[in-house]
Amino acid sequence: MPDTPTVPALDATPAPTAGSDFRRRVRSCFGPGPGPGSRLRFRLRRSVLVPLTAAVVLVAGTGGWYAAGGGRSTVGPAPAGGPEEVVAPLARSMQLPWPREGQASVAVEGIGSLGTRGEQKPVPIASVTKVMTAYVILKDHPMRADAPGATVVADRRAADESYSSVETTAPVLAGREYTQRRLLELMMVPSGNNVARMLARWDAGDEKAFVAKMNRAAAGLGMRATTYTGVSGMEASTRSTAADQLRLAHAAMKDPVFRQVVATASVTAPGAGATFRNTNKLLGRDGVIGLKTGSSTPAGGNLVWATTQEVAGVSRLVLGVVLHQRAGTTPAEGSAAAHEASRALITAIRADLPAAVNRA
Repeated sequence: MPDTPTVPALDATPAPTAGSDFRRRVRSCFGPGPGPGSRLRFRLRRSVLVPLTAAVVLVAGTGGWYAAGGGRSTVGPAPAGGPEEVVAPLARSMQLPWPREGQASVAVEGIGSLGTRGEQKPVPIASVTKVMTAYVILKDHPMRADAPGATVVADRRAADESYSSVETTAPVLAGREYTQRRLLELMMVPSGNNVARMLARWDAGDEKAFVAKMNRAAAGLGMRATTYTGVSGMEASTRSTAADQLRLAHAAMKDPVFRQVVATASVTAPGAGATFRNTNKLLGRDGVIGLKTGSSTPAGGNLVWATTQEVAGVSRLVLGVVLHQRAGTTPAEGSAAAHEASRALITAIRADLPAAVNRA
């Protein structure tokens, strides 16, 4: 059973006590404001409270971490000192309904971490594993937004596994051509394990070689508590933490194609006449635009989620991870618990974040 959550101490940096002090600290991070006709220039410092990366453009109105590059996939390592690294001072004033079991972590674009709860020990993550699978596929085979991507021919093994009674799958037909985008959708939306394995074989020749790529990618992102042993999440030996998965979500959401895929409400399997709804039941509600579910008896219920909230006229992307809910019960019970814990966090954050910024 999951350990009782622990509450780590927040950043010891004192919160601003007056508006003038807050403005002084902002100016110390960003330098003087722009003059007439000039461009705003940011000076990065290690002590910056608002995480920024030179390669990332914060796009107002979309709330995203978009990498510069004309809409092309530019998946890469998350910058050191990302939003999950330092707890934002304003988090002190937010009374968030953290899950009473398992672990969780939340961060806001351009603001920072709202905290991490629960002992950050590696636990099984079930199909949340597929976030890394998609990340590596897009890193190796980048796509432009709205483009179909490469053509992939379904192999016999994936077709034979299409109708398994012991795991979640999506139907594919042996010898049929599929677009890379459609296969990513079939992997992420209904959580097709067979499609995840097929994409791994297509990319790396075999699943073992692809898993090695996943672990190298995790190391490159600084996911020190994560070990991947498979590409679909069926293996309980694939383990991670909420903090590590938040780091991965931050990196993956830079990619416009990844964002589109995880925001897909439903997908049809070509040639099979079957349509599947997204397993993320929060999608489309309370600003939720993704990300990925995962549940099993050893893993319990898990949900990585992304939502948006307008703060001071700018749409901010909020990322959260909830892991190990009702572990040891049925996948359905765990999934319901993860969704409920995530919904409570999302509702509270969206309600209080704008006021918390004003209080800071």
